[in-house]
Amino acid sequence: MTLTNVAYNIAFTWGSANVRSLEAQMRQPLFSTHPLEMGLTGSGSPALRVLADDSDYRTQFAAAFPDDPQPLNMDHIIKAIASFERTLISGRSPFDRYIYDDNRDAIPEPAKRGMALFYSERVGCGQCHSGINFNGPMRYAGHTEEKALFVNTGLYAGDRRGSYPADDQGLIEVTHRAADMGKFRVPTLRNVSLTAPYMHDGSLPTLDAVLDHYVRGGHQNPRQDPRVRPFSLSPSERADLLAFLDSLTDRDFVENPDLGAPKRTISR
Repeated sequence: MTLTNVAYNIAFTWGSANVRSLEAQMRQPLFSTHPLEMGLTGSGSPALRVLADDSDYRTQFAAAFPDDPQPLNMDHIIKAIASFERTLISGRSPFDRYIYDDNRDAIPEPAKRGMALFYSERVGCGQCHSGINFNGPMRYAGHTEEKALFVNTGLYAGDRRGSYPADDQGLIEVTHRAADMGKFRVPTLRNVSLTAPYMHDGSLPTLDAVLDHYVRGGHQNPRQDPRVRPFSLSPSERADLLAFLDSLTDRDFVENPDLGAPKRTISR
């Protein structure tokens, strides 16, 4: 899942509305056992030992948390990473320059036609992928907080009850409500041309495959969202829609060296 504009999310992870901060989300890959990711346990001592061996990190954590006698601890590591993630702001794509700067030449004509399709009633992408982050409701200062948007896109056919795979059922795993079977959080489409594979489980390898899925109306799962229904798309319209999605790529963001891995060596 991309971290583009992640600071504006109302909820985090694919299948829970209860993980409501980057700090809370961080604990899942660090400490979770299902799925096993980073594999840390307890206080996270292996990670702490690595950072404690680096004098630069010791100095930086002491400066960032001057009132803590032990500034290098797991809570502070999580806060530091979350603080970095909140700087991952993307808003200078050709689409942004076209819409917000009123630069009529920022996107080509196929992308303009694709944008009309995206927001059309016939294709309906914008019904779920709405707002400036293309993922529905957002969180920001002075805004009345709404609920994150979770949708069953009919990714799997399921049985007569619309069941998804036993180990990947979405929001129902948290709420235990039958209506939440197969519901996953709607992701941002910013920089989507660069974030293959697609869907919550990476089961669709290309944007063409994603369009194929939605053109046929999903797998007609009995619990899928009614907004996911078959529609027609000519070859030229498909090309226009892909051109619009490509216009959401913010090169200033994805090629910003300040957001890449720092070139540094461990200093003892």
